Amino acid sequence: MACYNCGNCKENNPTYYCIARDEVIINENYIPEEKKRDGWKEGNKSYEFHRRNTRKEMED
Repeated sequence: MACYNCGNCKENNPTYYCIARDEVIINENYIPEEKKRDGWKEGNKSYEFHRRNTRKEMED
């Protein structure tokens, strides 16, 4: 069972498929990344502008 250097084991995933072993392996070195919060946030200038405009459109 020689490694085929597919790179699956080097990625930061909780599980990966090993071609050489022909099985799914649980990565014990997995480090979860922090979740990024994208999108609209209250207090954000563009959020407030967008919210006010949509409220005006709904009232009209």
